[in-house]
Amino acid sequence: MIGRILRSADFERVLGSPSRARSSHFAVHHVAASPSLPGKKLSTDAAELSTGDAPDIHILVDEGRAQALPQGCWLGSVVPKRHARRAVTRTLLKRQIRAAFVAQATAEEPLLPGLWVVRLRAPFDVKQFPSASSEALRTAARVELAQLFERARAPQREQQRPTRARSQA
Repeated sequence: MIGRILRSADFERVLGSPSRARSSHFAVHHVAASPSLPGKKLSTDAAELSTGDAPDIHILVDEGRAQALPQGCWLGSVVPKRHARRAVTRTLLKRQIRAAFVAQATAEEPLLPGLWVVRLRAPFDVKQFPSASSEALRTAARVELAQLFERARAPQREQQRPTRARSQA
């Protein structure tokens, strides 16, 4: 399952961890956790009912849902305006981030479950990519993100190796 990170608390939690991999333009952060649940509010809190006397029972909105979210990969992307001035460029980069993440998450050796945040940390050279949404920019971002996710997966491979192989090295 691939979901989107929506809450700022989840972004802060993931970005507070050290980056798992970096490239010249992007950084990937990962935390092995599920997104936080929404705040609980009372559904009948101080409501005036026109139907007469109603029982004074407060039912929590999310009470019917499971308390823990299912395991899966959750993606968030941070593409600041200072590194990509035009909205067209920001949208293109966010789409490339999502496409690269889906390709890696559905590969034979999928990514670890948890919260993943991809952050644009440096702008693309305007002289090299003058158009805001050129095919050259799209290809360059796609290639760099694929390499970045392969490097992000490298520590995962180190952890999965048998202990005998580590002791011989």
